[in-house]
Amino acid sequence: MVARGGKTMVKCVSILGSTGSIGRQSLDIIDHLGIRVGALTAQSSVERMAQQCKQYLPKLAVMGTREAAEQLRACLGDLPVKVSWGEEGLMEAATLPEADCVITAVVGMVGLKPTLAAIDAKKRIGLANKETLVCAGQLVMEAARKHGAQIIPVDSEHSAIFQCLMGESHKQVERLILTCSGGPFYGMDPEKLRKVTKADALKHPNWKMGAKITVDCATLMNKGLEVIEAMRLYDMPLEKVDVVIHRQSIIHSMVEFCDGAVMAQMGTPDMRLPIQLAMTYPERKDCVVEKLDLLTCGPLTFDKPDEEAFPCLALARACGKAGGTACPAMNGANEEAVGLFLADRIGFYDIYRLVKKAVDAVEFIENPDLTQILEADAKARRIVRESL
Repeated sequence: MVARGGKTMVKCVSILGSTGSIGRQSLDIIDHLGIRVGALTAQSSVERMAQQCKQYLPKLAVMGTREAAEQLRACLGDLPVKVSWGEEGLMEAATLPEADCVITAVVGMVGLKPTLAAIDAKKRIGLANKETLVCAGQLVMEAARKHGAQIIPVDSEHSAIFQCLMGESHKQVERLILTCSGGPFYGMDPEKLRKVTKADALKHPNWKMGAKITVDCATLMNKGLEVIEAMRLYDMPLEKVDVVIHRQSIIHSMVEFCDGAVMAQMGTPDMRLPIQLAMTYPERKDCVVEKLDLLTCGPLTFDKPDEEAFPCLALARACGKAGGTACPAMNGANEEAVGLFLADRIGFYDIYRLVKKAVDAVEFIENPDLTQILEADAKARRIVRESL
């Protein structure tokens, strides 16, 4: 369930994806708050993981492969840190008894099973892994309600909505309004977009993020994924989730209520603020983030997304409306296509083309179980790879 009070600030945190952007910023907050580290995980960044282990002395460190785990063991020497690897290691990190909170900052479907395991273990989930809710949102939210696990969103937009809804009745919500920077290609027409490069796509105007999510921001697929997340997190129909372009990234999202009142959460564009709230909720603490100065932040503007130039947003909304296996098929195909784009094997608009092809080709199942969700993801990825 989405947290609505009751529990206090966490004491020990495990971070799934500690060497990535969200993981490193989570450790900044841990330093600031004096919270203990239970487990750290990474896919392949052995040197950075070794540095983190030496600094934080987690009980468990997990790498993506056996080879990387062996390299990490050699780096750590006699330090009292257990080293594991693969999915089994991720599951152990997600359910570590000492940790009362798990920050899921891994990218992609790899985050789904560990998140479900953490929910089963009644952990607080600081959720930064979009794919978990996009692909299996109904299963995840049902499991959270069943086990009484708190889910506190770490994405700036969903944290903003979470904050705007504090103390409010969801029955009185008219609309959730997700703000979108527009990415590096805001205002470009399709002709210009056909010529953009990977280097162009990785120049986000406001946020420092990993390569995959930065490309998703460039295609607006990221905002489409967030629409589906919002539907699941707050049990809202698609029609009540809107997107507006807000170039300044000062208003992180808004909630409109049935009486016409609109509540907005504002702040400097720094992910450490929502990360910290996920750890301290229901309290607020002084934060290392620079405070917002309304007199110097400049005018705040809003615009409508151009879904013709950026068709991934409309495709994600259509998949969200369909539900079922359309969402994991879309997500898996997008992960694969973005990987190909980052490898300079396809062009910018090929991402949409390949994702749409995969979604259309994967057999639709209205109420899939976990196995069928994973199968839809795998089939979509295979279709994208075989389309080259």
